[in-house]
Amino acid sequence: MVELVWLIPALPLAGFVLLWIFGSRMGDPWAGWLGTIMVAASFVAAIVVFAGLVKGPEQVYDQSLFTWIPAGSFSVDLGFYLDHLSGTMMLFITGIGALINLYSIGYMHGDPRFPKFFLYLNLFVFSMLMLVLGNNFVVTFLGWEGVGTCSYFLISFWFEKPANASAGKKAFVTNRVGDWGFMIAMFATFITLGSLNFSKVLPLSPGLATATATFIALMFFVGAVGKSAQIPLYIWLPDAMAGPTPVSALIHAATMVTAGVYLMCRINPILAVADPGVSTLIAWIGVITALVAACIAMAQMDIKKVLAFSTVSQLGYMFLAVGLHAYWAAIFHMITHAFFKATMFLGSGSVIHGMHDEQDMRRMGNLKKYMPITAGAFICGWLAISGIPPFSGFWSKDEILGYAFNAGQQGSLQGYALYAIGLFTALLTAFYMSRLVYRTFYGQEKWPVVPAPEHEDQPLAEAFAAADEETQAAAIALVPDIDLAFDPEPKHSTHVGPDYHPHESPWTMTLPLIVLGFLSVVGGFISLPLFDGKLEFLEHWLEPVFENGNPADLTLSNGLTIGLLCIGALTGLAGIAFAYSLWHASPERAKAGTKLEPALFGNGFFYDLTIARFMGGPGRAFANGLAWFDRTVIDGAVVGIGVVTVQSGAIVRRVQSGYVRRYALGLALGTVVLLGFLVTRVLAT
Repeated sequence: MVELVWLIPALPLAGFVLLWIFGSRMGDPWAGWLGTIMVAASFVAAIVVFAGLVKGPEQVYDQSLFTWIPAGSFSVDLGFYLDHLSGTMMLFITGIGALINLYSIGYMHGDPRFPKFFLYLNLFVFSMLMLVLGNNFVVTFLGWEGVGTCSYFLISFWFEKPANASAGKKAFVTNRVGDWGFMIAMFATFITLGSLNFSKVLPLSPGLATATATFIALMFFVGAVGKSAQIPLYIWLPDAMAGPTPVSALIHAATMVTAGVYLMCRINPILAVADPGVSTLIAWIGVITALVAACIAMAQMDIKKVLAFSTVSQLGYMFLAVGLHAYWAAIFHMITHAFFKATMFLGSGSVIHGMHDEQDMRRMGNLKKYMPITAGAFICGWLAISGIPPFSGFWSKDEILGYAFNAGQQGSLQGYALYAIGLFTALLTAFYMSRLVYRTFYGQEKWPVVPAPEHEDQPLAEAFAAADEETQAAAIALVPDIDLAFDPEPKHSTHVGPDYHPHESPWTMTLPLIVLGFLSVVGGFISLPLFDGKLEFLEHWLEPVFENGNPADLTLSNGLTIGLLCIGALTGLAGIAFAYSLWHASPERAKAGTKLEPALFGNGFFYDLTIARFMGGPGRAFANGLAWFDRTVIDGAVVGIGVVTVQSGAIVRRVQSGYVRRYALGLALGTVVLLGFLVTRVLAT
């Protein structure tokens, strides 16, 4: 059955082609159903292939379809590499992708470009499957670039709004920085090992020189940082919220942003040979990204922005696991994160749908009364990401923290530091996610008191809207809600009246929420750190993939493991309790909670703004200087050579008159000169 692996990406590709040809004729909702059926069929095929991998004697299946790029000694086949890692990835990519497609039928209903949306979704799923199933780095890079291109199409899907178009371009350009690292790493790998096929590169990696392995690992890490939105290239992901909410779920939950984590886990034999400083760098980049993103999420008012920075933070945990060589723990958290983050993103989309495109949490409240299914599923995701047992995020997040603590136990002081920062970030995670839940689903209903456009402070509103970003940031620092109180046309507000009531979403949206909410509860049971590892099914399943990558060995005693689990659970409960005391228990105390939303956090430490100003100022001047140098010096040199050649030819051309008598005269004169030269030489001797 494993030989059917080609069918898994072929089905979404067929869906893309069919929607390209017939989508506009099918329209809404049939185009959506076609796209959903094709991805669902891919999920069924993935189950069949996975069953064959489980029952089969071989742990790796390498299938080559045809030679794609023959070029001397460089040859690339288009084929698939099926092992326990790619088999695991294909399951939740297709499964969650099918649920998101089903959800999109309801969410995108009525959109004028409804068929095109599902065309992009099918192409996205195909690209992601090529990324994880490719049997060499070039095919993986094909999928890598494919998801980047599709993300541009999907993020800027509503391109009529300039902010959406800019967000798509920002994601595309930022990812190109990381793609440069991926390409350099591929070049170095081929030069060193003579191949880009995983079946050859991975077994040969232990023989690499330390310096070479270090360089290759660092370049691949640059690619992973760009795709998985780590510091310093995380700035594209929060802006990606401009796209439709199903896109946010697809990109931020199960697919694109996890590609960097998958890549680093795939090259684990290279990381094992590289200098230990590379792993240390990966761990610290991951944990710092997790902490910084968590701080920023604490002060966001847009429900999707909170989830976006939460994704950045959770990806930081996965890179922390990679840096600790706890590769399977990174994959474990990737899977559980796909469950609970997809639940919350789709839940936020249901809220936005029920609130007529409202995204500001300050205009919500008590939505559990009107949207019980959405609230129930979202709460399951909330408890999972907060690390409350027995929800899935508790097991995977604490597994990573356990490896960090274990590194400290083995004599590495930085292991304790990584554990402490990771634990504190878990506290912040529970707090800001609880803040989101209490402000959205509990408390006072805020939408009846939304200020109308004819607000009495209209002149101040116009002044605030017309101010530059620096002035607005300074104003928000003084009055945190100034952009809400004095914005005559709030970005996402519909100015609903007191008689408006939110409503639950249709079944096509609530069914995926129910399924994903259930998986957020039970998903962690695929690997439990209890009974001397007998229940760690996922770890045992992935052992053959990571056996050459010097994987970390968790040597904590059962008592210490249980103690760390209890500390993790109490940390999550403390964050929830603190948020409850501020945002749910007392409206008066909620005002004190705004002190935990400083402009520094709300503006992302002004990092994005600083980059924007640099690129708009010195960066633009530098680019203009390069353009002048290219136009004047480089192009001038090329054009100058051509001008000199033409002019020289014009001068030489005058000698070639075409008259025979002139040629005879020249021949005679030459003869006389030559004879004169010979005579003078003879007389001189």
